[in-house]
Amino acid sequence: MRIDAFNAVSQIYGTNAKLKAQATGKTEKATDKVEISQAGKDIQIAKKAVKDAPDIREDKVAELKAAIKNGTYKVSDESFAEKLLKAYDSIVD
Repeated sequence: MRIDAFNAVSQIYGTNAKLKAQATGKTEKATDKVEISQAGKDIQIAKKAVKDAPDIREDKVAELKAAIKNGTYKVSDESFAEKLLKAYDSIVD
């Protein structure tokens, strides 16, 4: 590359001239703002309620344990067979 050709072109376009930055007027500082809709707030409340709810319903567990211990817990043979077949069908499919 010929340097003298570059210098000639830069002189024509004035690229060697130093440009000075001009001061601008004062600007106000921008602030960010987030607004959550009422629907979003409701969803947050619902998610928190589900998260805080226990995974195991202790009252039902205690009731079933007492029935088993007392011998009063009865399972229908037909109901058991239906649920067993339903579970088997979901595995096979």
